[in-house]
Order: sequence, then C-alpha cells, then structure tokens
Amino acid sequence: MITVGNAKRAIAVGKILIPVLMPVLMRVISILRGAWDDWQARRLGVPVSELGRYSGKGGALHARISRLATSMRELAASTNSGPRAAQVNQFVTTAEPKLADMSAAVRAAELMPTVRRRAAHRAVAHELDQMEPELLRLLGVSPGGVSVGVSSDNGVARA
Repeated sequence: MITVGNAKRAIAVGKILIPVLMPVLMRVISILRGAWDDWQARRLGVPVSELGRYSGKGGALHARISRLATSMRELAASTNSGPRAAQVNQFVTTAEPKLADMSAAVRAAELMPTVRRRAAHRAVAHELDQMEPELLRLLGVSPGGVSVGVSSDNGVARA
C-alpha cells in the first residue's frame, strides 16, 4: 500500500540511487549500441565507420551495389592485358551505368509506398543476382562449387 511515508522514502532513495546508477546505465546502453552497430556492419559487409551510408529500407541493397562496384574497380585495375582484359573491360563498361541506375532506383524507392518500394527492391536485387555470378567468373571464382559460364548468344552469366 502506498502511503505518504513510503512515497517520501522512495523519493529519498531515488535521489541517492539515480545519480549513482545513471552513468552505469548510460555505459551499458553505449556498449549495447556499439554491439548493435557491429552486428549491422557485419550483416551488410561494410566497416562500422561507413554504416551511416547504408541506412534506410534500401541500405542492404546500397551496400551490395557499393561492394560490387568496388570489386569491379579492383578487377579492372588488376587486369591489364590479354583477352581476359577485354572481357573485364566490357563487363565494367556495361555494369557501371547499370549500378548507377540501380543506386538511383533504390534511393527513389525510399519515398515510394511499401508495395512499390518492395517491388523496386526485388527488381534491383534480381539485377544484382545476375551481375554477381559474372563478376565471380571474371575473378576466377565459381560460386557454390557450381561452374559458371557465359552463353555465347547474349553474354549473360548462367550457372
């Protein structure tokens, strides 16, 4: 039962405990926030310092686009001559404008109603799913142990 005496006692205890517990509570919250940021950065595959660039509903897609663009630039820089260089050049030349368009589409989708945003995100994810195997093939990696090849008729990667 709450009485005037109990209330006064509770206020007196609160006046003593709050200044003591508040710094501890703030430290715990800070540690939890850091752990959350680390988890999100690992999930997106980006450094914690860049996590703010990939926020919002399309954050994961922005991170995928960014990683794909970085990998393409590294591949182009490491491939200087030969027939492989021509393939890499063609892929990079074709893919860079697509990545820019996809990035713009994801940014535009942020303002769309949920159903349209999800449809736009699915379309961008589908395009990325088609580009990634080709990049892996050019890097000499076969995803999932499955050999990846390029069809001669349209240059699209197939598994």
